[in-house]
Amino acid sequence: MQTANTREPATRSRATLFTGVFTGALLIIVMFAALVAANRMPSLERYAFERNAASYAIFALVMLIPVVRFLNRPVQLFASAMLAWVLFAGAYDVAGLVFRSLFDVLRTPFEALIEGTIVYGTIAVAAWVLRMALHARRHPLISAGKRAVRQAARQTIVHRSL
Repeated sequence: MQTANTREPATRSRATLFTGVFTGALLIIVMFAALVAANRMPSLERYAFERNAASYAIFALVMLIPVVRFLNRPVQLFASAMLAWVLFAGAYDVAGLVFRSLFDVLRTPFEALIEGTIVYGTIAVAAWVLRMALHARRHPLISAGKRAVRQAARQTIVHRSL
C-alpha cells in the first residue's frame, strides 16, 4: 500500500506535465490563429492594431497559466512553463515552413526559446525569492535567533567590561 508521501511526487510530476502540455497546446493554437488572421484574412488588415493587440493579450494570458497554477512551487512552475515553451518553439519552427518570411519579420525559433526561458526563469526566481522572504518573515526561529545573538552580545560586552 502506498502512503501519501510516495504518491505525492508522482502527482506533482503529473500536474506539471499536464499543465505544460495544456499550456503549450493553447500557445500553439493562439499562435496559429494569429498567423492565419494576419496572413490569410485580408479583410482584417485595416484592424491590424486591434488584431495584434488581441493576439498579444490572449497569448500573455495563456502564458500565465503555469505561473498562476504553481506560483508557490517555483520548480514546478519553471518545469511546466518550459515544457509549454519548448512545444511552442517547436511549433513556431514548423510555422516558419508555412509562413516563409516569419523569421525575417519576427524572430528565430531559438531566439523565441531563449526569450521564453528568460521570462519564465525570472518569474520562477522571483516566486522563489518571495516565498523565501515570506517564510523567513513568518518563521519563529529567526526572531528567537536574533534574541539569542543580542543576549550573547550583551554578555560579551558585560564580560569584557569586568
